[in-house]
Amino acid sequence: MVWFAGLFYLVRLFIYHVEANQEPEPARTILKNQYQIMEKRLYNIITTPGMLVTVAMAIGLVSTEPEVLKQGWLHFKLLCVALLLGYHHYCGRLMKKLAADECRWSSQQLRALNEAPTVMLVVIVMLAVFKNNLPTDLTAWLIFALIIFMAVTIQLYAKKRRLDKEKLTAQIGQIPQEQS
Repeated sequence: MVWFAGLFYLVRLFIYHVEANQEPEPARTILKNQYQIMEKRLYNIITTPGMLVTVAMAIGLVSTEPEVLKQGWLHFKLLCVALLLGYHHYCGRLMKKLAADECRWSSQQLRALNEAPTVMLVVIVMLAVFKNNLPTDLTAWLIFALIIFMAVTIQLYAKKRRLDKEKLTAQIGQIPQEQS
């Protein structure tokens, strides 16, 4: 869970880091520097150790109970963990790109990226709970519905933010200028 928490929060920091580009100076530089510090600490002190403990526990499970490898659900769970390892390392690359001001992801794209570990968490927990009794048809539809729900939610949130910004801009435009 530590690993997941770190992955969830890391990409959220990336979103804030990207959105800091919209701020005027000196706030932009201050925010970007602060987010860069927070990202590095989260990645190196919490997320990566959480990943290492997860991998160590998987190795421990397989080495102490090798018969578990004969169960199909574990193969799929290990595939999910392998995908998360790739996601983890990709986040490390994104962090470096953000630090170098080379990241071309928008905050909305990062919000979508931030949902990947959510889907993986749901699948991994369902596999751990149901094991070989996982209803695959129902699970596939549930995951599909979850992805659609998250995509719609991200779009609605983006629309709300845009409307709020337009409303604020209109309100600022209506404030009478003081005469000197």
